[in-house]
Amino acid sequence: MTAQPTTTDTLHRATCDFGEGRLVRLAAEARLPTRFGDFRIIAFEAFDGQEYGAVVKGDVRGVWDVPVRVHSECFTGDVLGSLKCDCRAQLHAALRYIEEEGLGVVLYLRQEGRGIGLVNKIRAYALQDAGLDTVEANLALGFDDDEREYGMGAQMLQELGIRSVRLLTNNPAKVRGLEEHGVDVVAIVPVRTPPTTHNMRYLATKKAKSGHLL
Repeated sequence: MTAQPTTTDTLHRATCDFGEGRLVRLAAEARLPTRFGDFRIIAFEAFDGQEYGAVVKGDVRGVWDVPVRVHSECFTGDVLGSLKCDCRAQLHAALRYIEEEGLGVVLYLRQEGRGIGLVNKIRAYALQDAGLDTVEANLALGFDDDEREYGMGAQMLQELGIRSVRLLTNNPAKVRGLEEHGVDVVAIVPVRTPPTTHNMRYLATKKAKSGHLL
């Protein structure tokens, strides 16, 4: 039986394949018509075996000040239309904005539940049903309020050849996370969406405890 490679072996092999220091590479590309407009869909392969996606409008290679939304996966919101968060509303608002601008990118990162994964996210939902807010729930499960990391997103932007970004976000920590990995963030474009009765407390907590621009 052939031995399975260790994580270190996998990282070394993929790093060699992708080029020194590269953790992600562009793997496939196609046209993507959507309800928001016509885009290109780009798939990336990462050293850890994960696959990531980007939606691109226009020719962004070598361009400065590109509108960019770095969006973390949200199965409950993006796919199922959950009203407990504003993730789907922000994603749709970003796509509309980029379509109107005629240029831009949405990166889709595999960081469900602010980086704690789907199972723990649902556990956090149960704690919120019992009275905790979104930050308290994460802390009660032994996590920071936000476990996300943006090195992969930074490398995806590098692969796309983007020189600097106007970041579509309400989250200052996302700006810091990208800048720590060498992304030049020249401006923040807040993505404000109407609250609902189901996510009002969630949004208030993000503003009060996580510094979101709401």
